[in-house]
Amino acid sequence: MDVRGSRITVFGMGASGVAVLELLRSHGAVVRASDVRPREALPAFDAPFVPQSPAALEDCDIAVLSPGVPPGLPLFAEAAQRGVRIVGDVEAASWFLQGPILGITGTNGKTTTTALTGHLLRAAGVACQVGGNIGRPLAEMVASSRPDQWNVLELSSFQLETAHTLRVHVAAVLNITQNHLDRHHTFENYAAAKARILACQQPEDHAVLNAENPASAALAAQARGRVWWFCAGGPRRPGFWQENGTLFADGEPFMEAAAVPLRGRHNLENVLAAAACARLAGAPLEAIREGVRTFAGVEHRIEFVRELDGVRFYNDSKATSVDATRKALESFEGNLWVILGGKDKGSDYRELRELLAQRARAALLIGAAAPIIASHLEGALPLIHCGDLRTAVETAWRQAAPGDTVLLAPACASFDQFSGYEERGRVFKSLVHSLESRR
Repeated sequence: MDVRGSRITVFGMGASGVAVLELLRSHGAVVRASDVRPREALPAFDAPFVPQSPAALEDCDIAVLSPGVPPGLPLFAEAAQRGVRIVGDVEAASWFLQGPILGITGTNGKTTTTALTGHLLRAAGVACQVGGNIGRPLAEMVASSRPDQWNVLELSSFQLETAHTLRVHVAAVLNITQNHLDRHHTFENYAAAKARILACQQPEDHAVLNAENPASAALAAQARGRVWWFCAGGPRRPGFWQENGTLFADGEPFMEAAAVPLRGRHNLENVLAAAACARLAGAPLEAIREGVRTFAGVEHRIEFVRELDGVRFYNDSKATSVDATRKALESFEGNLWVILGGKDKGSDYRELRELLAQRARAALLIGAAAPIIASHLEGALPLIHCGDLRTAVETAWRQAAPGDTVLLAPACASFDQFSGYEERGRVFKSLVHSLESRR
């Protein structure tokens, strides 16, 4: 797309906003920046700045929104009525991207599956680069993109809801469960945002869907490309599945489930989805098998931290939804001390009652969501109000016995006490490593 001379305002000056601003300017656009924060609180950038207000849209042809900026704000609805084009940063960056896109979305498992897919392609010698909602913003990937190289992207609902021309050649929808209702308001809106990953596909493209997740499976009806299934619960053709402890690629066995180094049934689903994506991008099954075996996992995803006096500690700070926490709980047999809480996203924590009652000794509650979590879980298991993460770790350590596991799986966002789930996870690990033996 030719943006030379176009007057473009970029809203939200985090890492992705700064990157897309610089990209657009390098292609001849007349750019300016906008944010709800004052300029002195923002990263460095070289462009005029206007606070987020109607003034930022005066004499504006295109508004580019960073993922954290809701497109439903009245400010943008009014601008669209005046003819201003409203797009997201991923959409804008894609205008200049070379090479096909392999995109992965879903409520849970996106980061692990995206990282694993990139790992599998590299193991097979298939040229790729990885980014999007993981690592590098797409705008930073444009300079290193090539026509013969895959762009493997993690794509969130926030990025997809403002994507109107983004063509994803291989698109995986891992699962869709309740999340981000504070942003999307209804599950239907949230699912529709996820579905946009398929909107611009062509008949020669591929959709990789979860046969066991109703909302993901339902997207087969609107897929324009060929549908491939993945299923941890048995055969589903055409696709990748697990049967009797063996993983199959459309009927051909390629590895044993016991050889997968990641914990939990949900990670078998992630492996099957990544294997399907990598195979469709040209990786042979032998390379996929060896790549899975050598994948070390991703930080903050059921990450083993330490064992001290027979008590094991796991960091699943990326479990920012109820469904993600459920999958973390299902990865352990019991004797859990579970740290829950943070910033609520309109979730229903009652869905965790039965599983917590079966597998947890207690839930340690932190953050702003603690009162609502307590009201949803009362009577299911002992609840310990800790307030902050340090108190929760120290309390769990005092009460845990040998053979127990302390699991950070908050079921909430982190922004009430931390800058993101990454900081929360690293603080947890630091606190765990500071604990001293009780012997």
